Amino acid sequence: MANISFSFPSFGFGEGYVLDGLDKERRATKGVREHRGEDVAELHPFFSGFGSQQGNLSSKGVHLPDPSQQLVASSMVLDRFNLKVSSPPALGSEDSLEFGNTRKPMVLPSSKASLELLSNYWTVLKKSKRDQPREPNSEVPVSQPKLSTEEIMRVAGTRYIQFQDQRDNYFSLLTHPYGPTFSGLSEEDLKEVELAQLLLAAAEKVGDQQFDCASRLLSYCELLASKRVSPAQRIVLHFVEALRDRMGKETGRSISMKGTEGKAEPVSQGLSFNLTTLKCRMQLPFTQVAEFTALQVIIEHTVSAARIHLIDLQIRSGIQWIVFMQALAERKGEPIELLKITAFGSECRDMEEAGKRLASVAESMKIPFSFQVVFLPNLEDIREELFNIEDGEAVAVYAPLVLRTMIARLTSLEKLIGVIRNLDPSVMVMTEVEANHNSPSFVARFVEALFFYSTYFDCLETCMTQETEDKTIMEELFSNGIRNIVSAEGHERVTRSVKIDVWRAFFARYRMVEIEFSDASIYHAHLVAKHFTCERFCTLDRDGNCLLVGWKGTPMFSLSAWKFQ
Repeated sequence: MANISFSFPSFGFGEGYVLDGLDKERRATKGVREHRGEDVAELHPFFSGFGSQQGNLSSKGVHLPDPSQQLVASSMVLDRFNLKVSSPPALGSEDSLEFGNTRKPMVLPSSKASLELLSNYWTVLKKSKRDQPREPNSEVPVSQPKLSTEEIMRVAGTRYIQFQDQRDNYFSLLTHPYGPTFSGLSEEDLKEVELAQLLLAAAEKVGDQQFDCASRLLSYCELLASKRVSPAQRIVLHFVEALRDRMGKETGRSISMKGTEGKAEPVSQGLSFNLTTLKCRMQLPFTQVAEFTALQVIIEHTVSAARIHLIDLQIRSGIQWIVFMQALAERKGEPIELLKITAFGSECRDMEEAGKRLASVAESMKIPFSFQVVFLPNLEDIREELFNIEDGEAVAVYAPLVLRTMIARLTSLEKLIGVIRNLDPSVMVMTEVEANHNSPSFVARFVEALFFYSTYFDCLETCMTQETEDKTIMEELFSNGIRNIVSAEGHERVTRSVKIDVWRAFFARYRMVEIEFSDASIYHAHLVAKHFTCERFCTLDRDGNCLLVGWKGTPMFSLSAWKFQ
């Protein structure tokens, strides 16, 4: 395989994406949740277990709170809401459903379920290399390191578990591996940890359908937090709004939420092509890292082809293909005879405009160019003939954050993959959100979404320090995804994601083989990351042949390449 590379300008590739989850929630009936409607969890291949992660804070000098000192404030508040449960025994992935396994997922009583999900983040003491931040924030004094937004949520989860333990066994805190005190936490971090504890308590009460108690906890969160302060406080308020929205749907009553006027628009699978979005993408590293690396992989697998046919399953603005054209224009050897791009989608939104824009660029570069749109409102109508594959074409498929949108429509997804298989592409490159927002358990989705979006808000805070208005707009757009994960059920929940291991199991059905990235592709990933001022926080790691792009050690996106056997 040729070792070819390309240069990159500062394009704001891709639009923002709201992030995902799946299926019917188990409702509390005598402590055990039951599915509403059909029990699709028994047959659906995308119900993955709650991923086990944990935040190692020992390197920052952080220890657990002394129960007689640091937990006093939180205990007084939580005591008012009768939050007495016992810590559950260690269990496996409660929501796991292996491919081909039709057993029902394990269901825990609601209180135990929430605590077990939080425990999964802290039971493994040995942390993997990719979960470690590259370097500490040198601007923060060593004695009082400022925690990231995600770390605040993880500490809050640990304290919440310990608070429940303390109710039954005061001395359980003394045996925790991180020690008896949070001696390194600043006063600001302590307040935000306690705020997040209240949010977790409210989520548990919502899951138990104890709505009056949950409402009082949420009111307390709103009293303590402000969207004008820190990202941790802002993320709490976004989740408060989502929980109130869920309670309104559960009770059939409309519950007013501060600052949510005019936010009832449908959840989009991607953000529109606008200046705010582009400015955001230009300053956040992981989307551009994934997109440039994907282009490099496609170039390597079509390097010797005279006729190239690119099938883009989510073209949006199409700007990414301008870089591909630049690489073709600079290619040595046989000139390109034809570059054909097929834009595929179920929403005919800006696809024709993207084609006109790309045709103009191709003409300026003297590249023979053809563009076609395959628009299918009903994806089950897909068939090979629609793509007009001709003899001698090297076909490459690009799937940027789109396959997850079809998880609820499993038949459509299966038909799409079957058609792609019959097209016999040289390579299919896929980018997906590396998170599990797809659990049938409401609490599982809540906790996973809380940690994921906390990481995203932390990235916005770091990378968009001067663009306060744009950052606020992006956070409000992401809040649509938060509300969809937390408050919606069934077909209303369009925000869903699963991790790479789940995709591997699904693709195995179609005899798809994961391709190892070349050294040039990995080099380009690092090169693009270095293009950003916040590069030191952008982490790249490998999961098998997959590239994981993360923020401060937390994986955010996965990039993988596939061939059909």
